[in-house]
Amino acid sequence: MSVLELVQRLPKPDVVRRVSRALAVLDLVLNEDASTRYYDFDARWSATEEAALMRDGSGGEYSIVFSPDGVFGYGFDHESPLSPYVNGMKPWPRLLDGIPEVFHEQRDDNAFNEDGTPRATVCFWRTTDDDAWRCGPVENADRDGADQLFDLIADGRPEAYLTFAEEYYEVALDLEPIRYVYALMPLTEYVVTSLNRERRLTDLKESIAEIGYPRS
Repeated sequence: MSVLELVQRLPKPDVVRRVSRALAVLDLVLNEDASTRYYDFDARWSATEEAALMRDGSGGEYSIVFSPDGVFGYGFDHESPLSPYVNGMKPWPRLLDGIPEVFHEQRDDNAFNEDGTPRATVCFWRTTDDDAWRCGPVENADRDGADQLFDLIADGRPEAYLTFAEEYYEVALDLEPIRYVYALMPLTEYVVTSLNRERRLTDLKESIAEIGYPRS
């Protein structure tokens, strides 16, 4: 799945935001070590923006910024031949073509740039006026890493996270509390301990607020 296919598979922006917030909360509950969590969500990215973030610990990452103008996303696969690090620190041809002006601030954000070049092998967006996700007419995009970077977001199902988490954290999990979090139901002590007996809701209060997830 390249970005050309990803923009066909991504659900609507409100679903992408909901799933992104759920992924961050699930990783927060399951993993006490912030440095090894895959997923995060910053409800206070700026005065008007929220951001979904992923870091896989092996050089893969993404950022999805939600603003009043719509949604803008970058993905970076460090092993991709589209990487600027193997192309003279230049964006891959046509990767950034067609980005609407309303997203130029996100495109050029220092958080996602290296010496003025976006740290990206994948780029997509959707303005509030669009009826579909869009991307540039990227050349030879089949190895851009979109499949492994955005698989859980594109899938959108709790079952997909269950498979990921059981493999990554090497634990057996129940599907029901994951479904509960995917629905963004207010987090309770029961749901937290069902996912991780070592975690307590009171210990997560600050992080949950940063994610913007509802509490009971």
